[in-house]
Amino acid sequence: MEARTPLESRTIITDLVLPSETNPIGNMFGGELLARMDRAAGIAARRHSRRITVTASVNHVAFNKMIPLGSVVTVEAKVSRAFKSSMEIYMDVWIEDRESGMRSKANEAIYTFVAVDEMGNPVPVPPVKPETDLEKERYDAALRRRQLSLVLAKKMDAKDATELKALFQ
Repeated sequence: MEARTPLESRTIITDLVLPSETNPIGNMFGGELLARMDRAAGIAARRHSRRITVTASVNHVAFNKMIPLGSVVTVEAKVSRAFKSSMEIYMDVWIEDRESGMRSKANEAIYTFVAVDEMGNPVPVPPVKPETDLEKERYDAALRRRQLSLVLAKKMDAKDATELKALFQ
């Protein structure tokens, strides 16, 4: 399979935060943001694999900034690395200042999706070819995150996690 760049999977979803999507103090529910990120990640995974994809895990979510009612929120998702049938999708969440229009990063997340056939069986996906410095950084870090997840799930012996071990040598 021919490698694809993260740009080929890039997905941008922009929307407004409505009253029904906020908590009692007027900020977006975390679950609402998680759902938006799940949709963006799913589209990015589908664009990369050109297959049916399913959410395998939510690996990391950082709710760094509250997102107030009326905010314009943009979720940008890209496949950062692909393994056999799984893909790590890295997302940045931006909010726009009402007056200046300037964007600031509010949150980020990392999801894992798996490409499947019509019967739900995992299928191979193309590798990722990172281009920018940020894409290369996220690509390299994805292997360490995967090894850590596998070690914690007892699916990999710590002695075999070469990328993780290299951090401590």
